[in-house]
Amino acid sequence: MGLGVTWRVVAGSVVGTSHVAAGLGCQDSCWAQVDTTPGRSPILSIFVADGAGSALRGGDGAELAIKTAAEFMQKQLALTEFGLGDDFAVECVMDIRAALFSEADKASLKARDFACTFLGIVSSELGTLVMQIGDGGIVIDVGDGLEVPIAPMSGEYANMTHFVTDEDAIDRLISKVFNKPAVKAAAFSDGVQRLAIQLATNTAHEPFFAPFFKVLSTATAEQEDQLQQALLRFLNSDAVNERTDDDKTLALAVLT
Repeated sequence: MGLGVTWRVVAGSVVGTSHVAAGLGCQDSCWAQVDTTPGRSPILSIFVADGAGSALRGGDGAELAIKTAAEFMQKQLALTEFGLGDDFAVECVMDIRAALFSEADKASLKARDFACTFLGIVSSELGTLVMQIGDGGIVIDVGDGLEVPIAPMSGEYANMTHFVTDEDAIDRLISKVFNKPAVKAAAFSDGVQRLAIQLATNTAHEPFFAPFFKVLSTATAEQEDQLQQALLRFLNSDAVNERTDDDKTLALAVLT
């Protein structure tokens, strides 16, 4: 990608109005970071998890899933080299499952009590990997415009989906690889899904993303804290809360 070329990132989660009314905290969690290690060009990683509302400790599950995914990313970066392919996605999700099952054992609970969805984007100059279990969505542009590479997953019935703790989670996991870096990328929980995706056509709602990507593309590193506060204000605005009462997470990146 060349010297000085990297991604500008911003991410945040806010509690939904229905959770506030019920006295609950935010059950979403996210991660967005650009790493540069000796001998490597920058690598972008974005992870989003949404705790199942029906799970006893879904929010804790989402937080642990993101922590584990971030640790998995750091382990990969410590290697001489690694590939962004299906094996990467499976190993990442296996690590997350192991962490959730271990936490459930320690708490004398079932893994289902920590159920959460998981979405990830990892991009370098050599290519981009996207992976997903559950609802929420990923939007990327690898040079041909915005696309939704993986259709948000629903369960057998309305308002149901799949979770990392499900017995068939690895079978449900979908990963896709692109041989180009992500010029623009976004991942979000299902609280943002209906705002960000045209569900009838499974396409990105470009007017939703355009202002974010425009601001990110011209922002400086010093403005990142301001950008996050602005994102949190947007996610907690009346205009958004009128459309959804769920927790909301949005992580965005632009190649600069």
